[in-house]
Amino acid sequence: MFSYTRSRPYSHGPRRGSLVIQGGGTTVPAIRDRFVKLAGGPRSNVVLIPSASLEYKSARELDKLKRFGFKHIFVLHTRDRSVADSETFVAPLNEASAVWISGGRQWRLIDAYLNTLTHKALKAILDRGGVVGGTSAGASILGSYLVRGAPEGNHIVIAPGYEVGLGFLRNVAIDQHVNSRARQDALVLTVKTTPGLLGIGIDERTAIVVQRDRFEVVGNGNVIITDGTDHNGKYYYCISEGTEFDLKTRKILPCMA
Repeated sequence: MFSYTRSRPYSHGPRRGSLVIQGGGTTVPAIRDRFVKLAGGPRSNVVLIPSASLEYKSARELDKLKRFGFKHIFVLHTRDRSVADSETFVAPLNEASAVWISGGRQWRLIDAYLNTLTHKALKAILDRGGVVGGTSAGASILGSYLVRGAPEGNHIVIAPGYEVGLGFLRNVAIDQHVNSRARQDALVLTVKTTPGLLGIGIDERTAIVVQRDRFEVVGNGNVIITDGTDHNGKYYYCISEGTEFDLKTRKILPCMA
């Protein structure tokens, strides 16, 4: 159903709804406040998907959403694709306006949810104007081209068999923990070998908020853009908080202030 696209020359976000894609680390107030607002406020129905983690009962992530102020949180987890493909399992998503996908390992999310009713229900939240957010592995999974998906280890950037993400951000590969793990140039080879792909690397404590074909950088760090062209001797460049970026033209938007 969903796959990364090699032929189209531009990238784009969801037609409706929003994505909040965090590069790991602490969720700073600016990111928290944006997610809560896009969810419709603290009394909205929010679903936490902690399945990327080995210890899936993630009390820390649940506590984080409670600290965000949310009153109605449902934890949704399975490792069984047949369960993820059932109407009963996805019922909480049908009542939700927001989802948060926590960190861990990308392949666990792919094995459980890719091309299931859960996957469709996540897209439906966006179609209703809601928000899907994720951090670390939960961030990478939102792109169409999945990086670091190998079960053998997250040091493997390109993993045959695990190269397809959920596809809510099209023709994009998303990396995370860039500043803490020195991953600034990690997406260069992926972009070079996949025509039409845009690489977005996100520092910890930093997020991009995507609406349609634009995103804004929110938080304390940088976002690394790898577009396959040379930028003063490097194949990537950095943008920081408050910067807006056009995914279609792959250009920084002018500041309106």
